[in-house]
Amino acid sequence: MSFLWEGLREAWQLLITGDPYVMQPLWTTLQVVAVVLAACALIGLPLGLLLGLGRFRGRGVLVALANAGMGLPPVLVGLVLVLLMFPASVLGRFHLIFTLEAVFIAQTILALPLMIALTCAAVDALPDGLLDQARAFRAARWRIAALATREAWAGIVAGAIAAAGTALSEVGAVVLVGGNIQGYDQTLASAALFEVNAGHWSQGAAIGILLLGLIILVSALMTVVQHGGSVARRWRS
Repeated sequence: MSFLWEGLREAWQLLITGDPYVMQPLWTTLQVVAVVLAACALIGLPLGLLLGLGRFRGRGVLVALANAGMGLPPVLVGLVLVLLMFPASVLGRFHLIFTLEAVFIAQTILALPLMIALTCAAVDALPDGLLDQARAFRAARWRIAALATREAWAGIVAGAIAAAGTALSEVGAVVLVGGNIQGYDQTLASAALFEVNAGHWSQGAAIGILLLGLIILVSALMTVVQHGGSVARRWRS
């Protein structure tokens, strides 16, 4: 257990000294989280609302696919993307392989099903009469979607928290599509893996501790947003 205490000491030293070896993957990790949350807001939320509110042919199949997507193996996603990004492949002309953009794409693919499925489930769980009443008054679709978002806010933010957690902790897809290149597209999670594979246990523990702290901080901030929305909704009602 001594390496854990050594890791704690090193983690503190790396933070207070602003060690560039840690600051770069920390910055990359924050960029990945920002991209994933933006994709969740712009793509995942509308799709989740569409599945939750819609009543159309094939909806059940799409919901099942979204639920299955929550269990996508990260290594499989990374492998498929690598095959698509090879120079002679479909996406080869975009030169994405072993770039930060490839990491963004992989993490977004892994996170979006979480946002879509959990948003859909949160909307599905709303009382039937609530949305039916809005439809009876011929409310515009965007107003019904806004009402569903407000009432299902806690569940929607839970989906965003799950997506952010994936962006923070995923390793397999990042290593495959990004190459785990130090100083370029290495995240905290992939940096910890690199150090452990190299036998640098205390350094790996230090980076892992920083990652755990970041996960707790991001989750805490988003939980405040989650409960803040619930409190505001109760106050308005």
